[in-house]
Amino acid sequence: MQRIRLAFVTLFVTVTLLWVTAAGVIATDYSRFWPLRADMVHYSGALAIAAMSAAIYLASRPLWLERLLDGLDKSYRLHKWLGIAALVASVVHWGWAQVPKWLAEFGWLERPARKVAAMAQDGLVGWLHEQRGFAEGIGEWAFYLSALMIVLALIKRFPYRWFFKTHRWLAVVYLVLVIHSLLLMPVAYWTSLLGVTMAVLLLAGSFAACFSLLHQVGRRRQVVGHVEALTYHPDSRVLHVELALDGPWPGHKTGQYAFVTFDEKEGPHPFSLSSAWQNDGKLCFSIKGLGDYTRTLPNTLHRGDAVTVEGPYGCFDFHGHKSGQIWVAGGIGISPFLARLQALADSGKVNHVDLFYCTSAPDTGFIDRIREQATRAQIRLHVLVSSEHGRLTPNRLRDLVADWQEREIWFCGPVGFGDELRRDLIRHGLSSGDFHQELFNMR
Repeated sequence: MQRIRLAFVTLFVTVTLLWVTAAGVIATDYSRFWPLRADMVHYSGALAIAAMSAAIYLASRPLWLERLLDGLDKSYRLHKWLGIAALVASVVHWGWAQVPKWLAEFGWLERPARKVAAMAQDGLVGWLHEQRGFAEGIGEWAFYLSALMIVLALIKRFPYRWFFKTHRWLAVVYLVLVIHSLLLMPVAYWTSLLGVTMAVLLLAGSFAACFSLLHQVGRRRQVVGHVEALTYHPDSRVLHVELALDGPWPGHKTGQYAFVTFDEKEGPHPFSLSSAWQNDGKLCFSIKGLGDYTRTLPNTLHRGDAVTVEGPYGCFDFHGHKSGQIWVAGGIGISPFLARLQALADSGKVNHVDLFYCTSAPDTGFIDRIREQATRAQIRLHVLVSSEHGRLTPNRLRDLVADWQEREIWFCGPVGFGDELRRDLIRHGLSSGDFHQELFNMR
């Protein structure tokens, strides 16, 4: 989380400092309203298009950023923050551009003094001036559409299959906003470091937008396969899916995940891999019925059905610098730990690990399978059924594992549960770098 917070703040601080330098804010007289309004329009516009450019680029899933940001799950969390920030900055930009005009029309604000008509300018500067009306018009409508699409993306009740389709069209709207920015950004900005920075961001965002519209995101990491076996645990509503791949898979580390497409109309969904890679072309996923789509899989998915798998992704790979670890799984957050259990069982080593499996919907068969794997992997298993044992609190964890400060914590489960655990353990002396949390939420 610290890395994506740093990236988020760095982007806006950098754009702000470069804008202050390029706009000459310190030497500007803001005793009159209209010069202030002009600069605020340009500043808020620069922030909005910078945030949207970075968000669009992150959506293309660049591999070189995954390790830097500590996993694709963190990249998508940053993508979400940037989308919200772009929406807020766009609303402010629209407000500075439109509201003063309305106030002046109603006579509540003095109109700006009319400038003496300047001589017609030749070349690029003159052409840009002629395009202002066109650029403002397309920018206004693009703002309305982008705001609508971003709001829809934030509404959890909006069906995923429609989110997947409409969100892709945001790339078209972004390209329109790029044209809007190119035509309206002051010429003086382009000769400064701000102009260079904005050019890089716009180029990166435009490339990613075209990449998305051509359906090339993740294309090189896709492998076709079919469903080989299905096991449903009704009490916990978990469907265990075993796949056989028909093409080469690069292999994966335990704890990683992949995007799986069972239905082309629904699109790809991210699921944690619940099996270690055995170099046999087989992958396993444990899928809980949490949403409209995943709840239907036990009835709609059948052996032999074709699937497409894209990945692997993620840095939740259990690689740390301490010999001991504590794993905390909330509900279906057990999936990455199942893969790790399999890998440890195959290694034959004694492991200094405590696994806490917290569930409100226990399934005897599913829990028996976890117990068997934990025994083979030679780790301590704590099964906490909320209706029988209560919930796992930070105090309880510290009491059950005396040497918790000497271990690393690996958490996968509900975000609120993980945040509570992280804050408490850090407050009691755990280094923030020793708490690893999977942010498994792509919206």
